[in-house]
Amino acid sequence: MRRPDIVSAERLFRLGKKRGELRSFTGLSLLTIAIAVWMLVVRRGGGLFSEIDNTIAMSEVCIQVSGLRKSFGNVVAVDGISFEVMNGELFGFLGPNGAGKTTTINMLTGLARPDAGTLVVGGIDCTKNPKSAQHLIGVVPDESNLYPELSGYDNLCFCGGLYGMRASERRARAFELLELFGLAEAAGRKFAGYSRGMKRRLTIAAGIMHSPTILFLDEPTTGIDVQSARLTRDMLKALHRSGTTIFLTTHYIEEAERMCDRIAFIVEGRIVRTDTVENLLKPFQGREVVQISVSAPGMLNLQQLVDVFPEYGVHKGERGEIRIESPVPVKVGRLVRFLEEQGAEVTEARKKLQSLEDVFVRVTGLDTATMNKEKEKRAKK
Repeated sequence: MRRPDIVSAERLFRLGKKRGELRSFTGLSLLTIAIAVWMLVVRRGGGLFSEIDNTIAMSEVCIQVSGLRKSFGNVVAVDGISFEVMNGELFGFLGPNGAGKTTTINMLTGLARPDAGTLVVGGIDCTKNPKSAQHLIGVVPDESNLYPELSGYDNLCFCGGLYGMRASERRARAFELLELFGLAEAAGRKFAGYSRGMKRRLTIAAGIMHSPTILFLDEPTTGIDVQSARLTRDMLKALHRSGTTIFLTTHYIEEAERMCDRIAFIVEGRIVRTDTVENLLKPFQGREVVQISVSAPGMLNLQQLVDVFPEYGVHKGERGEIRIESPVPVKVGRLVRFLEEQGAEVTEARKKLQSLEDVFVRVTGLDTATMNKEKEKRAKK
């Protein structure tokens, strides 16, 4: 593969200024670019970075949030949340659309100022100066917004220039990441011509161009194909193994269960539960769940089912399916026969393994069908 000519950060600044379209890079504001330039000056001066890195190494807590609150007019987006993220942890922030996930990540990354509360990132108090820890973090926003007229390679080099990387460093790092993310053959192609999955991968690569200590990802696999989503998860797992602290917001319950060390559930701006995946699943261990689908659910009398099978917990799903929970083995055949005797046509009866989805429904009171609808909507955008 022929290596594309590097485009310097200075040249790109001039290009953007001339055309009047200097946009934010990976979700960072124009003010952030100014911060990045300031960081370059500090880096050349030396001293400060090693001191801050030592601060991170000395503390087990990487992110500490207390009483964080943010409102937009009369709408309370984040309502006094508190939590901690440990060094090297993959922390999941799980909730439906509009729960406050993106607002929280914007405050953590310096893109929004909290109305109240305290915020410490990497040992640095960011409460009064939200951008003071930005040199430690990488940000992957929920939508890819790199420069469409630049190639994948040039976009990565531009990112490296913003973070003060020397030309030789950013060239080497760009090629390393393009190879790692399976984009080497598309390095010289314009970003506008990338598929949705390729755009997502390049946006993540841009977020880790400067090898950040902490990585924030907002819905990293939403709206991309299965293969790209799998590759993205593999890359995140590799970063996690290398010691990078990862803060992941998502409404993909299965993804959070598969990847995260700990998970916080947020609903309507409030955190309702935070724990390890193992501890979240403990209350459901030893319980059997059977899901039964019938052709005409509206004709069922659930109370009759409860009366005949008092040992079972009986619930009706949003789509009319019957959910049976029991601490003892469920006699599926007996259940099916009873329903058929009542005139119902059973189309499916299957046992389900307990999952984080069950925990989510129990803790938040929300039906996962709502989350599934949101996935479909976002995937179509």
